[in-house]
Amino acid sequence: MPLKRKILELQKRKEEILQGGGEKAIAKQQAMGKLTARERVIALLDEDSFNEYDLFVEHEARDFGMESKVLHGDGVIIGTGTIYGAPVAIFAQDFTVAGGSLGLMHARKITKIMDYALKMRIPLIGINDSGGARIQEGVNSLAGYGEIFFRNTLASGVIPQISVILGPCAGGAVYSPALTDFVFTVDNISKMFITGPEVIKTVLGEEISMEELGGARVHSEITGNAHFFAESEMECFEQIKKLITYIPWNNTRKARKFEPKDPKPEYNIDDIVPGDPKQPYDVRDVIKSIADDSDFFEVQEYWASNIVIGFGRINGDTVGFVANQPLVLAGVLDVDSSDKAARFIRYCNAFSIPLITLVDLPGYLPGADQEHAGVIRHGAKMLYAYSEATVPKITVILRKAYGGGYIAMSSRHLRADFVFAWPGAEIAVMGPEGAANIIFRKEILDAEDPEKMRRLKVKEYKEKFANPYVAAAKGYIDTVIEPTETRKIIMHALDVSVSKVVDTPWKKHGIPPF
Repeated sequence: MPLKRKILELQKRKEEILQGGGEKAIAKQQAMGKLTARERVIALLDEDSFNEYDLFVEHEARDFGMESKVLHGDGVIIGTGTIYGAPVAIFAQDFTVAGGSLGLMHARKITKIMDYALKMRIPLIGINDSGGARIQEGVNSLAGYGEIFFRNTLASGVIPQISVILGPCAGGAVYSPALTDFVFTVDNISKMFITGPEVIKTVLGEEISMEELGGARVHSEITGNAHFFAESEMECFEQIKKLITYIPWNNTRKARKFEPKDPKPEYNIDDIVPGDPKQPYDVRDVIKSIADDSDFFEVQEYWASNIVIGFGRINGDTVGFVANQPLVLAGVLDVDSSDKAARFIRYCNAFSIPLITLVDLPGYLPGADQEHAGVIRHGAKMLYAYSEATVPKITVILRKAYGGGYIAMSSRHLRADFVFAWPGAEIAVMGPEGAANIIFRKEILDAEDPEKMRRLKVKEYKEKFANPYVAAAKGYIDTVIEPTETRKIIMHALDVSVSKVVDTPWKKHGIPPF
């Protein structure tokens, strides 16, 4: 029975390879609170949906004693599966095998599944857990990274690319996640940095831990390199699964449609926004009062919190929300919030996801720090992203829209398709108090009661300029609506713009203010 013997031999080979780096290495991985690469893949994908490829690949290194080393699967698992029935391509670095280090064949496995994902137009998920380049393979390791980076760039805007950092991701390796669309991190597990603590100590003489240098909280709150933060690997996988339900498989399809649901009654839009323009509120409650089932999946929640971005659904279809957050810095735009919003706008445009913009801001953040940090260049990224976007763009001015902030937040002048305003909206070059102090300076100073005169002039300015009707009279706003009409009018705007076509001048590509 030669075939039976061959089947038994196959099963034995598989069993050996499935052990990864062996019992001791697996135990060490588990002691660090980490799942193995294979456990991660199985936990993330639908049950029994994973199909593995290149299980029997072996490294080809012959220097520094590598010829005698057996590295099962060369330290990375690749394959395809489904998440809620949607097909995905996936790779997971196996830290139990040579620390998940990247050599030539390791890289070829990753690039193979990347090529497959791009050819089949399905999302790509990469689970990163690696000690970095395999030093014994020299320039081959560096070549491998370069091939990965090139494919990340090629696939950008064509298929969704998701990076999951579940261990160290150091040196050149971090640039692949940086080139992808979404980066997921887990507290006390994820580590991302260009130069490690040892190098920093040697060069600068400074002591710093891996967590302080590039842990999950650092990248979620300070650098903005991470888009999602989780307390555990399983929570992280649930976040990825939820994201997959909001985004399309590729740039030629629409995201999956769900059964429409009304917002939850506890989010009463009339009770959320205070009448006093100086009083803060949580704009996420406004989003939840509009979105189906009040479900809002926020992106980069902990970084640049003065602007809120994320996915929701209107009438069953995915939309992207961009909203100023009055709870943080009064919702001003600054260097980081401009970067955050611009990138999200471009993602939504690349994957045909309509944009809903909710406006309430006093403008750009003033100060020498912002000017020196390049707020002109960074702020221009939002102008570029909104102007470039050809998806349906619907804007609602909730309260304040002053100065350059009014223009930047998807105004009619950047070709928003529909612009609506609530009755209490103030649209002006600057706030009434500041404007009155400048325009009526002489009258205020010459008055018997300057403070009384100032109040009168502030009121006069508000009546003449700081209201939605001046802009509506010039056609810059389509109509002034009651807050309770917001969801209904957005639904209608989305319906009528579903076949939107935009003609733009031919060009190889634009030159954004990077």
